[in-house]
Amino acid sequence: MSRAPVWRAVAALAVIATSLYLALTMSPRLGLDLRGGTQLVFETKDSPTVKADAAATDRTLEVLQRRTDALGVVDPTLVRSGEKRIIVELPGVLDPRKAADVIGRTAQLSFHAVLGADDPKGLPDESGQPLRLGPAVISGDGVTDAAARTDPQRGVSWFVTVDFRESAAWQKLTGAAACEPVGDPKRRVAIVLDNKIISSPQVNEGTPCRTGMPGGSTEITGSFTPRRRRTSRS
Repeated sequence: MSRAPVWRAVAALAVIATSLYLALTMSPRLGLDLRGGTQLVFETKDSPTVKADAAATDRTLEVLQRRTDALGVVDPTLVRSGEKRIIVELPGVLDPRKAADVIGRTAQLSFHAVLGADDPKGLPDESGQPLRLGPAVISGDGVTDAAARTDPQRGVSWFVTVDFRESAAWQKLTGAAACEPVGDPKRRVAIVLDNKIISSPQVNEGTPCRTGMPGGSTEITGSFTPRRRRTSRS
């Protein structure tokens, strides 16, 4: 008897055994056609201050990802299609109107003074420490641009730049924070998106008390990655 048929039989048995093992030990991941769910398609549009390009759409996708996580959806799928479209698939979500209301609402961005830490009623920062915040000093309308950048020549892997429509509010906010001791939570500025602190940098040590940071823009550095940007200094 030739050995070739024997080896083919052994290989076939190995494939069958592996398939049975995977079928018995792994839970199947059902798509929308089998499990049911909702598919939403979003499209970014130009605003008076921001162009709807691929980078802007990627930033929007990150916001939608956070909102999807908040819904508690299992195995959601979010992908960019082209430069301006985002496709969201939510298995198990059978109310598309509710999903669209939660995920597709306009993002609310604001900048706040930090009044203290370890407040049970405060918002948790990046490390989970609850911060007590003052009222919003700058809203999203006051930001003309924000982008993540990298500059290996400076030894900084990732940093974030923010440009403001008017410099006075940012200068006043950072000027007040600069009067607090280094390391004090009140020396920080909280950046809040959809009622969650996404960054709370400490104002740079060289910023003069009450004078603040002039120029209408800031650069935030820290332990950043392309997906997660933990901030330390502004």
